[in-house]
Amino acid sequence: MGFLTPMYELGEYVKWTRSGEIQLPDFQRGYKWEDERIRQLLVTVLRGHPMGAVMLLKSGNAQVRFKPRALDGVALPASTEAKYLLLDGQQRLTSLTQALSGTGVVSTKDDRGKLLERRYFVHMETALSDPARVDEAVLSIAGDGVRRTNFGKDVDLDLSTPVKQQAEGYFPLNLLYGDYMSWVFDLEDHALGKAFHKRFIQPAATYDIPAIVLDEDTDKAAVATVFEKVNIGGLPLNVFELLTATFAGDAGYYAATGQDFRLNDDWHDTQSSWAHHPVLSTVSNTDFLQAVTMLATRKRNLDSTADRAPAISAKREDVLKLELEDYLEWRVPLREAFVWASTLLADWHIFAARDVPYASQLVPLAAIRVVLGKDADLIGVRERLGRWYWCGVMGELYGSATESRFARDIEQVPGWARDESAPAPRTVADASFVESRLLSLRTRNAAAYKGIAALILSRGARDWMEDKAFDKVQYTDLAVDIHHIFPQKWCNDQGIDEQRRESIVNKTTISARTNRVIGGVAPSSYLATIETRAQIGGPVLDGLLASHLIPAGHLRADDFDAFFRARRAALCDLVEKAIGKEVQRDVNDGLSAEDSAAFEQESLLDTHSEGED
Repeated sequence: MGFLTPMYELGEYVKWTRSGEIQLPDFQRGYKWEDERIRQLLVTVLRGHPMGAVMLLKSGNAQVRFKPRALDGVALPASTEAKYLLLDGQQRLTSLTQALSGTGVVSTKDDRGKLLERRYFVHMETALSDPARVDEAVLSIAGDGVRRTNFGKDVDLDLSTPVKQQAEGYFPLNLLYGDYMSWVFDLEDHALGKAFHKRFIQPAATYDIPAIVLDEDTDKAAVATVFEKVNIGGLPLNVFELLTATFAGDAGYYAATGQDFRLNDDWHDTQSSWAHHPVLSTVSNTDFLQAVTMLATRKRNLDSTADRAPAISAKREDVLKLELEDYLEWRVPLREAFVWASTLLADWHIFAARDVPYASQLVPLAAIRVVLGKDADLIGVRERLGRWYWCGVMGELYGSATESRFARDIEQVPGWARDESAPAPRTVADASFVESRLLSLRTRNAAAYKGIAALILSRGARDWMEDKAFDKVQYTDLAVDIHHIFPQKWCNDQGIDEQRRESIVNKTTISARTNRVIGGVAPSSYLATIETRAQIGGPVLDGLLASHLIPAGHLRADDFDAFFRARRAALCDLVEKAIGKEVQRDVNDGLSAEDSAAFEQESLLDTHSEGED
């Protein structure tokens, strides 16, 4: 990659944007600057202050076939070829092009987001009186050149024609690089016009803006990286937007279909096909592209006969190397695989987007499903996929730097899922969980917190008031959420420390109705209320509590310490079963082996038995 850093006059930029020599790559977002920001930019130009560099990419790049489009407000013939693509500086050059040329009408918005059209003028006498008053002198006015008051009923200032502008002493900034001479010469106050010309119009003719010009050898990855490093005041560029423009420029697709491929439209189609699967709202367009990349690079890896086959990857630079044919090959299988993943999560009692431990883990899960095909639904295969999934969640392995793990997952998990004697995937090997982690799992910010809540539901937890399983339908109908078992108020009144009070050990998923009954009273009190309102006996309620791994005896005795020890041990057992590995017991506060064994027996109570009432 090579680049130059020339200086170009603002007038040249305006000429190039209007002629189409400078255009935008199609991935760029729309124009969005507000009125006051535009006005301040014009003040910067009139004062001769620097505004920062713009970035241009020379067109004709064989590696970066971005489809160009004109800047907002510029009309160009469809066949107009761009000499440069504007990577950074869109908002500034669009503002300057609209304000300083043509009619000078800029389509913008106010500070409340209301759309409006504005023109910009300079009160010459004010600007000349004091350099510090240039800001005060630059006026933003309605697009028709008329300023109104009294809710639009009265005209306060009319600058709609050159004669009226001259009479009021307001220079229209759209003439700064146009036919300003005749406007200035027609002023009655020739001295004012001459002074304004010398002080502001002449300097504007040599107002320079530095450019960073990337040459024809710059690849997509470099464009993305450089753009992110120097982007001024904009939103970060992502690979989806780059590929949107690249795919739109695919000559083969255009030749076959007569139209450009619109990646953004295709993504909307993908999202529409997922409309009935709420957990998939956590999957972003870049997540989807990572899954495509994993499958595309895996195919190249398997097809290679070279001594060193190309690596399987989900890294950004490899996403940027995707060709449209790669995307078209894998998009439909992946759409279906993500739907399959959402149903698998539903089987594990993860129904809502907020309850997904790691949205990122859905990327390798879907890609693995594509590789496995229908084998993914075989009992043994599915069980091992579950173990891999819970190792990722409880081991908290998908929080950051996930690209390398994704690649290992797609390489290692399918073979092991089909054949348990194969080497365990790295994610399974890396996973570990320690008992003390339960003390710091306090909110949904932690994947393991959401994971434990789902594991409790998966083992058959039922509602305490209605004895209903928390399946996909009841989860919504009962308005369930994760709530305290020993209520916050009671814990505070009893001096229970915050660490244990807020721990997942003292929480479970219950219905809104049950939570209202619990309130802030002692467990012994609210359990009695539940029995009365639900018209059930103590043994039935004890069984319902046991379905949540809650020791009813300690709850009825309002013994928080004994409850906490017993449930903490039970949750460790639950995690062990999920990940197939021993949980390190690193907390020693008096739980005996007898206590643990007794609670394990209690948790096996038949929660449906009415005969014990």
